[in-house]
Amino acid sequence: MDGPQETVFAPHKLSVVIPVYKGETTLKAVVSELMDFTSLSSTPGGHRFVITEIVLVNDNGTDDSDTVIRGLATEYDIVSPVWLSRNFGQHAATLAGISSSTAEWIVTLDEDGQHDPADIGSFLDIALIEQADVVYGRPVNAPPHGALRNLASRAAKGFANKLLVSPDASQYNSYRLMVGSVARGMAAYAGAGAYLDVALGWVVKRYATSPTTLRGGARKSGYGARKTVGHFWRLVVSSGTRALRIVSALGVLLSVFGIVAVLWLITVKLTTGIDAEGWTSTTVLLLLASGAILFSLGVIAEYVGVSVNMAMGKPGYLIVPDPANGPLGRRTSLAR
Repeated sequence: MDGPQETVFAPHKLSVVIPVYKGETTLKAVVSELMDFTSLSSTPGGHRFVITEIVLVNDNGTDDSDTVIRGLATEYDIVSPVWLSRNFGQHAATLAGISSSTAEWIVTLDEDGQHDPADIGSFLDIALIEQADVVYGRPVNAPPHGALRNLASRAAKGFANKLLVSPDASQYNSYRLMVGSVARGMAAYAGAGAYLDVALGWVVKRYATSPTTLRGGARKSGYGARKTVGHFWRLVVSSGTRALRIVSALGVLLSVFGIVAVLWLITVKLTTGIDAEGWTSTTVLLLLASGAILFSLGVIAEYVGVSVNMAMGKPGYLIVPDPANGPLGRRTSLAR
């Protein structure tokens, strides 16, 4: 009598989503690496998988990424272009790609080549072993950016981790493996102002991480100081109402400070008979109060702005046909 037979499961099917903003010089190489896994492959743990589609989301960058995307779609049948009506940003482009994907697993990665597609198999092993809906790449080396930006990134994630959102905030990374149905469901309901990873936290039961080595990108990052600050504010605002609670706590703290200052001035007067310099204490209290008020108004304004955009129905993104195949693409030169 034969012994128990090992169950052989069908290979895991993966969609790879890449938001493209400035991929003219790097995108071909990234897609070429991914093509190595479009035939049946095995993870280090022995799980079979295959990439069945590569979704390239054109986010209307300032270079010729659109031409490169069209060329890749012509060259490879599994490349699926998604065209956005204008530049919406990396998060919105990623959501658009997730919504347009079809496989049972979704991988998101950057266009600049810093993410190694060879790690996808390890991500899948971790997801299956830990039964995790989302696996983030956990860099084992410093990101290939400047020291100042890396320090600011760590500080922002640490702040969010301790005060604003879940402990997973420190693991947020654009290199992710997600269960397809979970990711597409999240993308269908996330509002325009939602931070992608915070939105995932609303629906994901379990996270995991897998070590990955970040490679030096072939181009400079498109995230300058303004975009980075905006990135952080989106994380703060979409993390819930904890920021408002912090504002309230700050107001209480300053009120207590004001009472203590008044009691101190009265004590000095009664015990020494010396009148405190009025302008000094008044100036300090005014500066503290004004700073707290302005900070509070700024946080509240961000929440109001998000609510107004949602009430007006502002979309997070809009998918359109390839502009080159639409009416704007049918242009001829006038004879002189």
